[in-house]
Amino acid sequence: MEIIIKTFQELTTNELYQILQLRSEVFVVEQDCVYQDIDGKDDKALHVLGIKNEKIIAYTRCFKKGDYFTEASIGRVVVKESERKYHYGNKIMKSSIEAIENHFNTNIIKISAQVYLKKFYTQLGFKNVGEEYLEDGIPHIAMLKEDC
Repeated sequence: MEIIIKTFQELTTNELYQILQLRSEVFVVEQDCVYQDIDGKDDKALHVLGIKNEKIIAYTRCFKKGDYFTEASIGRVVVKESERKYHYGNKIMKSSIEAIENHFNTNIIKISAQVYLKKFYTQLGFKNVGEEYLEDGIPHIAMLKEDC
């Protein structure tokens, strides 16, 4: 899987379409969660694309501090279901952490993690902060990484 990082303005129409399709495929259909994915924040984000065979199969969006949370953040972490067995989640997250360090010059990153993925994010250096909460009907927990 090749990693490409782009601003919203640099995305092609085809890339944007593939991103929205992948996010909908996983977050809306697979997780059976009706929510407003197109939230008006993509234009502020740095987009981390995982590409295999000319298709986006993994993705995150990253924000500088103050654009989403007080801290820099990573969200919309997604890997196509058929590609998860290759552990592309680790690669896309490590690339996203590095992108935040390089583009936003910070090592403090906050995420809103689905609770069932807590172990995955802990292995990447994130720690729980606060109590679990519901976001779009799915249990989440805030996690923070300070030692990138």
